[in-house]
Order: sequence, then structure tokens, then C-alpha cells
Amino acid sequence: MEQHKLVIIGGGPAGLAAAVSARKKGIDDILILERDYILGGILNQCIHNGFGLHTFKEELTGPEYADRFIKMVEEEKIPYKLNTIVISITKDKEITYINETDGMVTIKATAVILAMGCRERPRGALNIPGYRPSGIYSAGTAQRLMNIDGYKVGKEVVILGSGDIGLIMARRMTLEGAKVKVVAELMPYSGGLKRNIVQCLNDYDIPLKLSHTVTKIHGKKRLTGVTIAQVDENRKPIEGTEEYYSCDTLLLSVGLIPENELTTEIGIEMNRITNGPDVNDRLETNTNGIYACGNVLHVHDLVDFVSQEAALAGENAADFILNGERKSNETIPIIVKNGVRYTVPQTIDIENMSDIVTVRFRVADVYKNRSLCVYFNDEKVQDKKKRVLAPGEMEQIILKKADLEKFDGLRSITVCTEEN
Repeated sequence: MEQHKLVIIGGGPAGLAAAVSARKKGIDDILILERDYILGGILNQCIHNGFGLHTFKEELTGPEYADRFIKMVEEEKIPYKLNTIVISITKDKEITYINETDGMVTIKATAVILAMGCRERPRGALNIPGYRPSGIYSAGTAQRLMNIDGYKVGKEVVILGSGDIGLIMARRMTLEGAKVKVVAELMPYSGGLKRNIVQCLNDYDIPLKLSHTVTKIHGKKRLTGVTIAQVDENRKPIEGTEEYYSCDTLLLSVGLIPENELTTEIGIEMNRITNGPDVNDRLETNTNGIYACGNVLHVHDLVDFVSQEAALAGENAADFILNGERKSNETIPIIVKNGVRYTVPQTIDIENMSDIVTVRFRVADVYKNRSLCVYFNDEKVQDKKKRVLAPGEMEQIILKKADLEKFDGLRSITVCTEEN
């Protein structure tokens, strides 16, 4: 059986950054497995700018950002296989993949980094009444058809969901001459970044209707229109609030789901909030030597944070390969309360942690004039005032190893919001 020190599954921004980081830490045998025909992942179809401000200190388009990392991979002579589908992984890190050139192959790795990214939630998960006419797309599919394949998707558009992809596609469709009539959002807040609401909707006078959803699809062969209605606090349509919009295109931007079918097959512990694996501060799963990073771990709003996280996964995978498993006497759980939905990582190993650990998380609702607080046991150690907290904006706190080591009898770390 062919052996490799490090196998990275996914050649998007997370996989590329992890590979470069591991190479710089001295790993000379790395293999990237990518199912698409090109490296770079979703960035290749994101032709808008706004990427790279944290990583490269300049504003880049998605393809430009991806190209920077692709060039690093090629300069480091890191091998990769394209058009390659991984079909199974075992706890012993045996990976079976398939492609046209090699057929079906099983290889064994010393360490594995999961970087498969995420996918869009499909129409089938929404239970919208109506036929299945042409003209209904996920926002990412429409983006690929327009930006890579060169098709014009529609002329009159309604968008369901205000995630970042949906907001960006509202602007993209407008620039291509389509009329975006409305963006409807089920929740009482937008799921996208504030800057995207301003730049993609407000600047083009596209209305955003919060607490609204599509209740009916009209048309049998081709979409002719949709009915939207306001929803109550239980997200149920309110009778008498229905509005009809004629359109030939409906874009769905209703959430992203981490691609974790392979992860669950291994038997790795999963987090019911993120739909990604639980990890420690080294981004290692409960299976030794298997790490996760990027959108397969939890959905990010900035690719720069994906690259930072992936670089950490690459460093720690390299350390595992070179020095073996780090034995831990005790791990400290991170507990979430009062509006914090989850954290990544979920546990901290004080003995083996880096000098500084970044803990990222999202809140459950829109909160104004609150504080982000951190408790060691029952003692508050951080209190950061925030004017606005929103689910669409990822938050973070910094934990320092020195602070954790000097706290006597640390049993738990709690991250929560509190009213100012």
C-alpha cells in the first residue's frame, strides 16, 4: 500500500493553506486530493473583491486569492491529484480514492487533514409547495453558471435567504441586467455580513424583507412567479400577508452544510450545532492524527480566517508526524451560555497548547449593547463591550497559555454574552 506522511482531502483555500504550512514545518511528503478539475475551491467562482485584507494586506478577488496559494503550493512542489473523489477513510488513516487515471486506490497516511469545505442546503430541505419548474437554483450554482460557464441565468429574480452568497448574487444579477425584485429572509435578521447588505442591496435599491419566506412556487415547466408571506415568531406563515412576485428565477441562499460524510464514516465525534467535528485547540479530532479546518469544521464568513485556521492545522499535523502523539493529562472544556451558540475549538489542552489560542464562535441572535465575557470556573476574566452582535458576523476571543497556567484549579472555560 502506498504510504504518505500527510494527506489533505480538499484543495480549496483550507487545504492549500494547510499544505503550505505543513511543508514549512518540514513535512516533505504531502499529497492533496481534490475532486474538482482545478485547485482553489469555491474561490474560483467568487469574482468579486473583498478577499485577502487580513492575509495579504490588500483587497483581492476570489481567483486572485486562490492563485496566491496555488503558486505557493507549486513553488513548494507539493503534489496534488485533481478530479479525484475520496470515497472512504478509516480510523487507521487508510484513504480510498478514485479517478480516471489511477482507478480505485487505497493509500495510508501518518496524518490526515480534512478540508472538504461545505455545500449549499438544497430546495428539498425547504418543503416549499409547488411543482419543480426550471428557473430554481441554489445561489452558488447560479454563481458558477454565470462566473465560470458564462451563462445568463434569468431576467426577473427573487432571492430566498440573505446569506452572503445570496446577497452577492443579488448584486451580480443586477450588474448583468436582471431585475432583482426582493430578497426574503425567514429570520428576523440577515445571515450575511453587514457590508454585503450595504454594498449588494442598499446600493442597488434591492428590498430586503426580514421574517418573510416563499410559501408557493408558481409555474409547471418554467417558473412564472412566487408567493412570499410574513412569518410569526415560530417561523410559520401569517395568513393574509401573502404577496405575489412575478419572476423567472428563484435563487436559494438558505444556509451552508459542512461536507462531513467522510468524517462521520470514520466515527469522529460531531458537533450538533456546527455540523462539523469537535476539535481541541490543535484542531485535532478525537481520532489521533486526523485534523479538520475551514468550512468542513464550521462555516466561516471570511476566507482569511479559513487560511489562518488551516495554517494552524498544518502546523499541528506536522508536529504529530515529526514528534508523535502529544499525551494530555487533562483537557478543559469550553462551555457556551447566554446567546453563544458554539465555539471552535471545544476543548483546551493547557499543557500542549500554543502561547495564544484563538477561539471563534457565533451568537444565536442579534444583540445590542452587550458584552462578550469569558469565565474561568466562576471568575470573570474577560469582558469586551460590543454595540452589536449578529449571527452573520463571526466573533473571537483570545486565550493565553500563561493566564490559564496561573489560574489555580481551572475546571472549565465559559464564553457567554451579558447585558452591559
